[in-house]
Amino acid sequence: MAEKQPFEIEVAIAQIRQAVEPLPKAALFELAEEGYNSVFELLLACMISIRTRDETTLPVSRRLFQQARTPAEVSQLAIAEIDQLISDSTFHEGKAPQIHAIAQQAVAEHNGVLPCDLNTLLSFNGVGPKCAHLVLGIACNQPYISVDIHVHRITNRWGYVHTRTPEKTLAALEKQLPPEYWIEINRLLVPFGKHICTGDRPRCSTCPVLEMCQQFGVEAHR
Repeated sequence: MAEKQPFEIEVAIAQIRQAVEPLPKAALFELAEEGYNSVFELLLACMISIRTRDETTLPVSRRLFQQARTPAEVSQLAIAEIDQLISDSTFHEGKAPQIHAIAQQAVAEHNGVLPCDLNTLLSFNGVGPKCAHLVLGIACNQPYISVDIHVHRITNRWGYVHTRTPEKTLAALEKQLPPEYWIEINRLLVPFGKHICTGDRPRCSTCPVLEMCQQFGVEAHR
């Protein structure tokens, strides 16, 4: 393996921006561009996305929002109706009552408008740091890092961090990733990880950051 250049995150981010430009956007960023950009809408979309591919998350979220978009509207749906609307997503039977409960709480406790507040989002059943951070980054432009499987795998493959779990990757990135990239890292690495730096046999031959990437864990590539 050729000797690697020092990893420069500013250079990597700029090159990956170009590489992912023609690729499909990550689901929540796509929905926000379509106008589904409230905290409530993006939180529900993120819950739908759990263990569900973006190719399914997008139409399922649109179907739900065409029926009901606000906490007041969603709270008026029966749980069975919500379940039917999101039935293509994984674990929909558990997600439906959680979505209904969030809508009810938003109406009862927040006058139907969820605030840009981390503790509020984390207080909802079924909402963890990954979704809360992603929603606050997109809807509120608050500097949070959302670490999913792609962000975790790729930053470790680069050798930029050395961690074993997404939770530890989050802590490591918060220490060394420049804050101006905190929101963008998820927007970039989701399509980058799905189409170029894939889990199995990544497309290293077309990777724009190959000269800097340590390729940790890569046993075979294209």
